Amino acid sequence: MSGSFELSREHEEFRRSVREFAQGEIAPYAAQWDRDHHFPVDVVKKMGGLGLFGLTAPEEFGGAGDDGDFTSLCVAIEEIGRVDQSMGITLEAAVGLGINPILTFGTEEQKQAWLPDLVAGQTLAGFGLTEPGAGSDAGATRTRAELVDGQWVVNGAKQFITNSGSDITSLVTVTARTGTRENGSAEVSTIIVPTGTEGFTAEPAYDKLGWHASDTHPLTFEDARVPEANLLGERGRGFAQFLATLDDGRVAIAALAVGCIQACLDMSVQYAGERTTFGVPIGSKQGVAFQIADLEVMLTASRALTYRAAAMKDAGRPMKEFKQAAAVAKLYATESAVTATRIATQVFGGYGFMEEYPVTRFYRDAKVLEIGEGTSEVQRMLIARGLGLPVE
Repeated sequence: MSGSFELSREHEEFRRSVREFAQGEIAPYAAQWDRDHHFPVDVVKKMGGLGLFGLTAPEEFGGAGDDGDFTSLCVAIEEIGRVDQSMGITLEAAVGLGINPILTFGTEEQKQAWLPDLVAGQTLAGFGLTEPGAGSDAGATRTRAELVDGQWVVNGAKQFITNSGSDITSLVTVTARTGTRENGSAEVSTIIVPTGTEGFTAEPAYDKLGWHASDTHPLTFEDARVPEANLLGERGRGFAQFLATLDDGRVAIAALAVGCIQACLDMSVQYAGERTTFGVPIGSKQGVAFQIADLEVMLTASRALTYRAAAMKDAGRPMKEFKQAAAVAKLYATESAVTATRIATQVFGGYGFMEEYPVTRFYRDAKVLEIGEGTSEVQRMLIARGLGLPVE
């Protein structure tokens, strides 16, 4: 890595192509999907046709190979999220939480079986980590998988799982206790559970504050049996695997937050130039103009932190450095996004409280950015530890 993390000409050209797609295929319909809580499978497949799900995958599985990288994925997430955060998180979770664990830890047989359709956007996969009593404290996992006669028998429950119950979901990877270590701690492993497995149920979708067009379900497992070969990665390494998965995901969520801030800035600049009070545009008032200037500062800083971390990932920088950069980007960008939606809503005044204006949707969608893939509190803990502090 050269020390510069400016996007290349190729990345900027790719950005323009994704922006054109987002403006044509997503922006005109996002408000209606939000109102109807509709998950647009047809558009997800179009995203697959554009190659967005394969940006980090090898060519042998239908991916971009050397023509793609993690930075490209972040660019795509940002541009999709700029018009619709629901579709942005669909892409982020499909790659970071669906494809990435299989690509990174799967056997050749598992990759050949699942990746081609996932990379093509014809199917989706969920990542079953969070439980009713185990969110940030993933070590408190209660779901269990017992090996019986060559099959894993899975029992337990997961919650808040993205892309887990759509019409094109093909599997979920599930963290589960598979035994107890000599020191008494839980042995946690990851199991692939295909959709349609008897005993595996995606419960009715959540009624959420935001991300209305994103597919999110609680999951239950009642003696769900899958072959022993469905173990993903090394037995007992499930905890380490999900930590590695979340490191990448934090940067991708930061990219989604950057898209949110960009949208807030765009909407605020346009509205402040058009809306007049006392005979002049409200953008001529320092009280409004300075708030919009703050949006530009947050956007510039968030984008720089996000793509710096993405560039470190692509350059293969030491994991300790990347983890710290990922946590910093995720914390700053997501908290900035929440602030940005509040500012944009204030700029719009009473209209910002009306559902007919997109700023309202972004306001509702933003809050979860501070929670998913590691809360702000977790990011601060990771950053402090990275500085050498003995924080618990």
